[in-house]
Amino acid sequence: MKLPPLLVYTVLRLLAFLVPLGILWLFPIFREYWWLAALFAALIGMSISLLFLRAPLSDVSRQLHEKRAARTAGPSDEDVEDGREA
Repeated sequence: MKLPPLLVYTVLRLLAFLVPLGILWLFPIFREYWWLAALFAALIGMSISLLFLRAPLSDVSRQLHEKRAARTAGPSDEDVEDGREA
């Protein structure tokens, strides 16, 4: 069973944020300033995502494009108004 690309990408992005957040919370200063730990974890997660998650992002983008193209594959508005089929 193959998982949907959107689910895979979402889980990987969450892990890219939550793992650095957990590691930062091991330091006492970040337990006191939790918002700073969240900020640094977000920056680290964004960097990890840009560096390592290009393939899952491409899969998600391709799937979304295919779904949208399949939904709009019917005749155009001009053809319908003129009474002809594409």
